[in-house]
Amino acid sequence: MNFHGKNFVADQLSTGGGRTFRVTSPLTSAPLDGVFCEAGDADVEAAAAAAEAACTIFRETTSEQRAAFLEKIADEILALGDALIERAHLESGLPHDRLTGERGRTVGQLKLFAQTAREGSWTDARIDTALPDRKPLPKPDLRRMMIPLGPVVVFGASNFPLAFSVAGGDTASALATGNPVIVKAHGAHPGTSELTATAVRKAVAACGLPAGVFSMLHGSGKVIGVALARHPHTRAIGFTGSRAGGRALFDVAAARPDPIPVFAEMSSLNPVFVLPGALRERGAQIAEGLKNSVTVGAGQFCTKPGLVFGIAGVGLEKLRGTLAASFPEIAPSTMLHAGIGESYRRGAAHATQVPGVELVAKTKHAADASRTQGEPVLLATTARNFLAHPELAEEVFGPFSLLISGDSLAELETVARSLEGQLTATIHGTPDDLAQAAALVKLLERKAGRLVFNGFPTGVEVCPSMQHGGPYPATTDARFTSVGTAALARFVRPVCYQNFPQEMLPAELRDENPRAIWRLVNGELTRAAI
Repeated sequence: MNFHGKNFVADQLSTGGGRTFRVTSPLTSAPLDGVFCEAGDADVEAAAAAAEAACTIFRETTSEQRAAFLEKIADEILALGDALIERAHLESGLPHDRLTGERGRTVGQLKLFAQTAREGSWTDARIDTALPDRKPLPKPDLRRMMIPLGPVVVFGASNFPLAFSVAGGDTASALATGNPVIVKAHGAHPGTSELTATAVRKAVAACGLPAGVFSMLHGSGKVIGVALARHPHTRAIGFTGSRAGGRALFDVAAARPDPIPVFAEMSSLNPVFVLPGALRERGAQIAEGLKNSVTVGAGQFCTKPGLVFGIAGVGLEKLRGTLAASFPEIAPSTMLHAGIGESYRRGAAHATQVPGVELVAKTKHAADASRTQGEPVLLATTARNFLAHPELAEEVFGPFSLLISGDSLAELETVARSLEGQLTATIHGTPDDLAQAAALVKLLERKAGRLVFNGFPTGVEVCPSMQHGGPYPATTDARFTSVGTAALARFVRPVCYQNFPQEMLPAELRDENPRAIWRLVNGELTRAAI
């Protein structure tokens, strides 16, 4: 593959500030083709200025134009063919089948957001018509809708080089609502990012949009990322990654003279509570599902179950025994890059050394250091010991989980109360279990954005009802999601028009409702004209 390695600054390719880098494949520890240029201050300024200049034109595009743009991006990504999958495989170590599925998800997200943009009701139009004869004071004509925030900076994620990166969900939801996007490419997969950025850029040109609608820069998050977060033209940030990285961006954005929102998805332990009745009825199936959920994709999913809770007894001992027998047979898997691999080894080793923690099982296969492999590990402790050692509640990103036994349902409730915010929380139980665990369910509602019943949290469906976000530190704002059509709400803000003439109103708020969208008119949801 031939890569130019340059930064995409609107319609220009830039060699950046003079620093270059190469990447090493986690599969072989060998350097990959391509020398990539880190962006400089001038690139940040040019990309931000181009995005700001594009704002007025892009926000005035029709819903059909934005939908066609997103669909064109999807087509251009598919046109890249196997080259995209192969490069992503070499850079991330993820299997071809997994990446093919992820490409499908990426394309599906773009098309879903295209449908949402085309339909138009995301604008949440609300109209209360005037009552000039109302006493003691007349009521004005008030009309409210959502409009785009402005340039959005998106940070590519390491664990999803397609679906949460250059043309992933953050980018798609920002573009669907009329916001230009500047992507800070992830340093672990610059070749994949270049290929995807080329597809987006072709779509920009084919749809006749301003070049500043899209830029992509290479470079360190601590340098280029911070510069983008501080730039006065940046209006919002989308981030998926570590708590340290997300919190750093949040703090930078909050310290600006004009603070801006940071929608960061960060860390989550995704606790699983396995209740006694469920263990009696289907303990073996639960064990199999847990093993798969913990180790799939080398445990590098933000929804991986890092904690498993149960009440001490025969059922939990059987679950432990089944897991102890299965973990040794699981082969080590290549992790995304050397940094994540090293962090995983440190985290798992540290947890193993905490007093009162037992090693239940680990793979019997030695990891291959040249292939950046992580070894599956299962530990166990008691609820009391877990509460006594807060470090056990720190995320270990990889094929790792901690089995925790409590003496009673009340003790599990105490542990649940101690947990930080989570993306997900799972309960396995029978109807009788749930009747007794009603208080636990209510606790978990306050702790997580998605509650899973008799299932497993890995796998996030892209659809209107999905919530992929939760209380801090799962995300920086629990009111929003980074997956599904509700993700559009992150990059818009409301504006109210009072007593405006019809010809000056946006189409969504005019009496005739030319776009035929759903609107709340005088308290009634309708598509009818006024």
